[in-house]
Amino acid sequence: MAEVINTELVDLSVEGLSRNEIIRHLANKIDLDDRINNFEGYFDSVIEREELTSTGIGFGIAIPHGKCSHVKATTVAFGRLKNEVDWNSLDGKNVTIVFLLAVPEECKGDQHLRMIAGLSRKLIHDEFRNKLETAEDKQEIVELINDSLTSITV
Repeated sequence: MAEVINTELVDLSVEGLSRNEIIRHLANKIDLDDRINNFEGYFDSVIEREELTSTGIGFGIAIPHGKCSHVKATTVAFGRLKNEVDWNSLDGKNVTIVFLLAVPEECKGDQHLRMIAGLSRKLIHDEFRNKLETAEDKQEIVELINDSLTSITV
């Protein structure tokens, strides 16, 4: 199975003025890496989930996600935004970092929730967030994210 994230799925200077633009941009990276079989179907599933409640978790971070039949392989795309975007976050702060998750429908149980939990355990630490905000090397981002997901079976 392919890695959950690679350097092709990392963008350190995402341009976009809205939540939907950012999600579309990162979903396109997932599509270009051949990890989804229906771009619009996947994109729509993420937006539908986002409309239930914001995935802006605080600290300037959002973790939008889609679990659907349009996903071929469990994936995390990472984007650091050039401009803050209002995500209706739980803490009221704008977002500068986005993790977009894609999980196949057939994955057992709550894999996407375990991935979010794995990331969240790291994201509460200032040092981890600071590295995500300042790393200039895509491979460093990949390693940081992989380390946070090591206990998750995908």
